Amino acid sequence: MSYNNTIFKQILQIIPRHEIEKSVKKHNGDFASKGFSCWEQFVSMLFAQLSGQTGLRGIENSFESISNHLYHLGVKKIKRSTLSYANNNRSCEIYKNVFSDLLGKILSLKRTHKHKFKNPLYSVDASTIDLCLNLFPWADFRKHKGGIKLNVKLDHSGYIPSFVSVTTAQTHEVNSLKKMQFNKGDVVTFDRGYTDFKLFATYCNTGIYFVTRLKKNADYSVIERKDVSSYGNITSDQIIEMKGFYTSKKCPLKLRRIRSKDTETGKYIVILTNNFIWSPTTIAAVYKDRWQIEIFFKTIKQNLKIKKFFGTSRNAVMTQIWIAMITYLLLQHLKMFSSRKWTHYSLMKLIPTILTARKDLWSILNKPPSGQIRKSSFNLQLELL
Repeated sequence: MSYNNTIFKQILQIIPRHEIEKSVKKHNGDFASKGFSCWEQFVSMLFAQLSGQTGLRGIENSFESISNHLYHLGVKKIKRSTLSYANNNRSCEIYKNVFSDLLGKILSLKRTHKHKFKNPLYSVDASTIDLCLNLFPWADFRKHKGGIKLNVKLDHSGYIPSFVSVTTAQTHEVNSLKKMQFNKGDVVTFDRGYTDFKLFATYCNTGIYFVTRLKKNADYSVIERKDVSSYGNITSDQIIEMKGFYTSKKCPLKLRRIRSKDTETGKYIVILTNNFIWSPTTIAAVYKDRWQIEIFFKTIKQNLKIKKFFGTSRNAVMTQIWIAMITYLLLQHLKMFSSRKWTHYSLMKLIPTILTARKDLWSILNKPPSGQIRKSSFNLQLELL
């Protein structure tokens, strides 16, 4: 009978331990570790994400219950006070580097998005995580409310978060957009909260395409109207120039205004872009696909532990967020290499139940659904008859 590591051990092997140790050494993470290494901290926090733990006591009890597996994971039994101290005092930059290294590997894999054009497509958005101001005084947001903001650039080729930053909720999200790197030919879509005509002019001059919504109070003049009679869901396609005193100076360039009807909701949206080549239906489809980043935020908030934190210091919160993002990439890795079409939701329902099982991970992930197995067996019997 062949020997298999536990499912959790096999998931851990996706990230070579020496790469984590390299990041630990860079930030001197194990200095005065007192018998509890950064590797043990990482394993504990990753286990908490994959098993759905909601507190330090749950992590401690879980490791107590799987004590016979800990040696092969390279860890010992932990105490919640020890883990809490590590989260508060060891630099969260260690796990930010681990996230960046794993992200680089996944982005290097062959991936495609669902649209016909070959230009890379990205969505940008931010989501606020509410915090209690009494417990998290560093996360000042409003008078009686705290919060942090998760800013993400989502690559639609595989729906990978290719850029992640965390700011206080007071920081405007357009500041994070300015820090994101795009190349000539890239397509980026975002909602109208990111409107910055000076930035739009920069995109126009560097060959970066943007697709967003035009604000209702925008002041513009129509230069050219295009025939849209052949498009069922497009009511107008215009070339415009901004007339506002400030906007005309920030962006003295021609832009494209498209009015589209959503076939599902029946609502109209007005889209602003600097792409004059693609059909208006393609532009509308690009903006509609921006909804994928909303799904991303919904996925991580429902399936990962980024709403309830195990510590109250900024470092503890950031450590938990970066390990949650690493968990998301690991799940994405499992999805990409599995022959069966999994969702994050279905994976997070399965994995907690098999974490300590000594079975081959890929044989489980590639196994077809039971209904499909019965159907295949039935077809085989018909062929034999």
